[in-house]
Amino acid sequence: MESYPRINYLQALPNYRLFLIFDNGEIKIYSLSERLKSPAFAPLKDEVLFNTVRLANGGYGVIWNDEIDLSEYELWQKGVEVSNISELVARVA
Repeated sequence: MESYPRINYLQALPNYRLFLIFDNGEIKIYSLSERLKSPAFAPLKDEVLFNTVRLANGGYGVIWNDEIDLSEYELWQKGVEVSNISELVARVA
């Protein structure tokens, strides 16, 4: 079974995005805009709830509540890598 980097740092960003730093040093931005169309993730349209995101134990994903979470696999595979500080500033703005 292939393993994926765990998440060391997490920050909610505007426009339903997550800023993530993985334990291998890579930085990614993950957008939930498409996920919000699904009934399971629709409650996250509430920005107050969205901003309560936190790391799961050990950095194996992120969680909002007992019903809404995402694995490190999903975030790693579908997050957009940020390669330099200029790109990071542009993506989080």
